[in-house]
Amino acid sequence: MPPQKASAALDADTIAAVATPHGRGGIGIIRVSGSSADRICRTVTHTETPAHREVRTATFHDMEGHPIDAGLVVFFEGPRSFTGEDVLELHGHGGAVVIDMVLAATLSAGARQARPGEFSERAFLNGKLDLTQAEAVADLIDGATQAAVRSAMRSLRGEFSERIDVLAESLRELRAYVEAAIDFPEDEVDFLGDGTVLRRLNELQQQLCDVADAARQGTMLTEGVTVVLAGAPNVGKSSLLNRLAGEERAIVTAVPGTTRDVLNADLELDGIPVRLIDTAGLHASNDPVEQEGIRRAEAEIAKSDLLLMIADATQPGSAGLIGVAEAVAGDEGTRILHVRNKIDLTSEPASEPTDPTDPTDATEEVVRISALTGAGIPALRARLTQALGLKSQDEGVFSARRRHLDALTAAAGELKEAIDAFERVGAGELLAEDLRRAHDLLGEITGRVSPDELLGDIFGRFCIGK
Repeated sequence: MPPQKASAALDADTIAAVATPHGRGGIGIIRVSGSSADRICRTVTHTETPAHREVRTATFHDMEGHPIDAGLVVFFEGPRSFTGEDVLELHGHGGAVVIDMVLAATLSAGARQARPGEFSERAFLNGKLDLTQAEAVADLIDGATQAAVRSAMRSLRGEFSERIDVLAESLRELRAYVEAAIDFPEDEVDFLGDGTVLRRLNELQQQLCDVADAARQGTMLTEGVTVVLAGAPNVGKSSLLNRLAGEERAIVTAVPGTTRDVLNADLELDGIPVRLIDTAGLHASNDPVEQEGIRRAEAEIAKSDLLLMIADATQPGSAGLIGVAEAVAGDEGTRILHVRNKIDLTSEPASEPTDPTDPTDATEEVVRISALTGAGIPALRARLTQALGLKSQDEGVFSARRRHLDALTAAAGELKEAIDAFERVGAGELLAEDLRRAHDLLGEITGRVSPDELLGDIFGRFCIGK
């Protein structure tokens, strides 16, 4: 766990917030955390505070002593609580007005309104969670698929943190080894030149790549992926969107240019949340409305994770803006998958499904489908899985975020530079500095090295009651 950090708010403030969703419900919970939780409990309930983890019934009162609600009181004595502080929970009825009245009573008794994510932030600052575990709390709440929820729970249990900690400790040990060799150059054994350092560097780089690959899967689970459908007018983009989404999300007509704006549909692909984006047909046009639609299409292509280039099997290959779209995708590093639609109007056979977990089992460069009949759609789904790099979610994938992947990528870059420089000149001092930077980047993931603005950004995205 990260070392405890000084904070005036932790010493002085007791915070309170509604911990259940707003609106009408059977139960509403007020959570209070801080040194005044015991006193606030006695003030609001007019009874003694329960013992640690004891549940009691009580009546909740406002500051004038008028009864507001009746429910359950639970007290968690710090540090044996989620935040590491004294924590009070008042479980009442879930009406919007009554729960706000109970919250107002706790605020009048000395608490202040908690900021978004402040309970989890205090848990982090008090060493109850590291940063990846705190983020996993939000990921668990926001999980859009069952696979995303399971992966968030793995991170909350510390599986992601453990892999980062193992890497960080290996980097620290290697750095200590290198610095010892620098400090004692008179030793007869050439510690830096005996092959041990280079072997350990290569092992570390492989381990870092393995964790980064798992984090990439976790990032897709947490943040989802965006797939853009592009092509000339009337090639069947909207029909394909409807077919993949399983519902009529886009208007489909025989008139070219029916879609002029961006449409989207959400679906799940092997546990990954996928957002499909249908775009205006790409073609030369003097119509200002169509030009704006094409501009928006190119903007979506630039932001996408995968571009589906749709072609009409009954028409010769399209040119012009299709090449522009592929160029936009190429400039952004977006992967491209070519799809040949309307094979129900030709004699072409539909593509057969491949093994989505085998990246080598994808011999066809173009997927042949019919969005109208559904022919070839299983093959397209398999190719989507391959193109996005999705793997089985039974392999212990943990939830991750873009910042984790960026830090791992940067750390891998530091190790690559370290290996290249060491092979060229064998300078221990430069190697030790590269290892320090890689170690600090890993520390940013778990919060052992975290600037205040990063913490503010992370916890500011939480709901208020967490």
